[in-house]
Amino acid sequence: MALTAAPFNLGFLTVLKDAIGYVGGYLVTNQWGRPLEFRISTAVQPNRVQQILYGDTLEPYLCADLIGKTLVEKTAAPAQLLVTDQRPMLDLRWRVDAPVIWLAAAEDEANETVGRLQQATETQPAIYRHPNFPADDADLRPLLHRVESMLDLSEPFERVREAMHEAQKMGVTNRG
Repeated sequence: MALTAAPFNLGFLTVLKDAIGYVGGYLVTNQWGRPLEFRISTAVQPNRVQQILYGDTLEPYLCADLIGKTLVEKTAAPAQLLVTDQRPMLDLRWRVDAPVIWLAAAEDEANETVGRLQQATETQPAIYRHPNFPADDADLRPLLHRVESMLDLSEPFERVREAMHEAQKMGVTNRG
């Protein structure tokens, strides 16, 4: 998968947890960060039985399998790289063909070493890929090098969260 020469799209995927449950937002941009498509999920609220049965696997299941996979599959604009700010979303890599990277907050990075592509700096978060997909490194390293000159990978998440809040105000996530 030679991503370094051709134009490519990036997918920015996050999940917010609030009183109504887990809600996902997905923004696909071109390589310069210009929006191509935006989707928001309906709220997912696990019940107590599900919380007990899923245990520690509940958040990866909700984020990756239910919310992330659905948003990616329903989006018309394909992304060659999926970027998330949520650790549980890394498991989406098991369900999609594109590499998935996690931008780790400073407090999350201290506990992680497997799959780290880039250490945090004063201006950039640490970047991780799924620990079970080391072959992604060959595509990810040149792609990340190319992207960093064009786009701050953290910035689109501000737009996604703001758009999610606006959509919720409009009642978009409450529609059937």
